[in-house]
Amino acid sequence: MTRKWTWALLFTVLIIIAAVLLLNMGISKLQPKKPHFLYVPKTTDQQVEFWEAMRQGVNMAAEEFNVDVEVEGMPSESDIDGQIALLEQAIIDKPQAIILAATDYNRIVPVAKRIVEAGITLVTVDSGIKDGISSSFIATDNYEGGKKAGQLLLDTIDASKNGPVAIISVVRGSATAMERERGVRDRLGGNPAIKVLDTVYSNASEQQAYEMTLELLRSEPDLRGIAALNEPTVVGAARAIKEKQAVSRVKLIGFDNSMEEIAYLEEDVLQAIIVQKPFNMGYLAVKAALDLNAGKSVQPMIDTGSEAITKENMYASDKQKLLFPFVEK
Repeated sequence: MTRKWTWALLFTVLIIIAAVLLLNMGISKLQPKKPHFLYVPKTTDQQVEFWEAMRQGVNMAAEEFNVDVEVEGMPSESDIDGQIALLEQAIIDKPQAIILAATDYNRIVPVAKRIVEAGITLVTVDSGIKDGISSSFIATDNYEGGKKAGQLLLDTIDASKNGPVAIISVVRGSATAMERERGVRDRLGGNPAIKVLDTVYSNASEQQAYEMTLELLRSEPDLRGIAALNEPTVVGAARAIKEKQAVSRVKLIGFDNSMEEIAYLEEDVLQAIIVQKPFNMGYLAVKAALDLNAGKSVQPMIDTGSEAITKENMYASDKQKLLFPFVEK
């Protein structure tokens, strides 16, 4: 083959490659780019089933609505500074929407304002922030959930005996924790025979809740009941009550659901749980963010509801659906 034909062949190959590249570029331009959202839960700890269920709801909505959802968070719910730093970086990266479970009702406000000022759609889920900065808040009515927990505690403690009850909350300053505690206290406050001890905080740590419950059992020998306000706190408190053989005298009411909580319900260590719908929260949060970006109207507050589950009703089919939501494997 002559040099002339070699150069001609090479030139032809280059033209074909260039044509293929231009064609691919044209096709990619015709394909609409997926919306890019950032989902920031309170924690990425996979051992906490509540947040895993919410992530599954987020993932299902992302697949259904063809949205690219990135998940970032801190290992611990108590790392408020870490969540703030993460959100500061998100403003620089500028996703089209941020779905946020705020770790603190007040301290997240300044960075939340900057998110909105940057033109990023902000949807809060599970735990809100002061001043209603987000375009939509999707959560349980935690005050009503707290009142349900307070009533269940009244229903289960021995009214013939004197003694205080305790509240083990989660992270100080979290909107969820504050509303649940307020609901519990308002319901118990209607009964003058009930003394409610000062609230203690587990920082959403099972081990801390376990140690706090051991101390309560030691320092308050007449303790009649405990309201524990989230999943790790319930599990830690239940472990201490069972270990100290205090099941007959100390009644435990909790929030959320996990396999460990269900086992404690069956063993009568735990009398009831207020079960939320985190899968629904995650799904509806993605849908709300998508609708807001499309200029559609979205309700400023969407209550996903909660239900009280006891050993007596836990086997009903509707309760089983709440206790064992769709789990992605």
